[in-house]
Amino acid sequence: MAQEANSEKVIELLKSIQDQWVCVDGGWGVDALLGVQTRVHSDLDLIIHQDDVSVIDQALCNQGFTQMSEVDGLVYASNGLFVDLHLVCLDQKSYGHFDLPNGGSWPFPPEAFEATGEIGGFEVRCLSVDAQVQCHAQGYSLKPKDISDMRALQNKYGCVLPLAFYIDGTLTNGA
Repeated sequence: MAQEANSEKVIELLKSIQDQWVCVDGGWGVDALLGVQTRVHSDLDLIIHQDDVSVIDQALCNQGFTQMSEVDGLVYASNGLFVDLHLVCLDQKSYGHFDLPNGGSWPFPPEAFEATGEIGGFEVRCLSVDAQVQCHAQGYSLKPKDISDMRALQNKYGCVLPLAFYIDGTLTNGA
């Protein structure tokens, strides 16, 4: 059973890798942009440079995490807590490229990784509002927590959410 990844645990982990380039993504990334924890999180999604895997792997192992899978990035676990590492490769223009299952890549401009937010008073680099919306608009049906996250970003930042999220004028799972 998954435990709650509370802000203290997240901050402790982020401090242990603060010398590395790390960008907080997913639910914690949304909450960092909002500046407040809005819901319970069972995992922490981190975007890292592909070249930093061994250093971050060692830092996670030093904190008792073990690698569980390599399906969609690298997944680590410790006592029911999960850390998902999503790898990017930077090109000469500093675009971060995510590998796609079909062998292609999904490029994100440097600005996508330059937002800052706050988790429990600790400043973090996080995925930008626009990049968060794009990630939520691709490849999966939104869960109620995702809809709530997107609505909160729209309320705070006035971002445009994809039309696919709406059915009959209501924000839905896009399915």
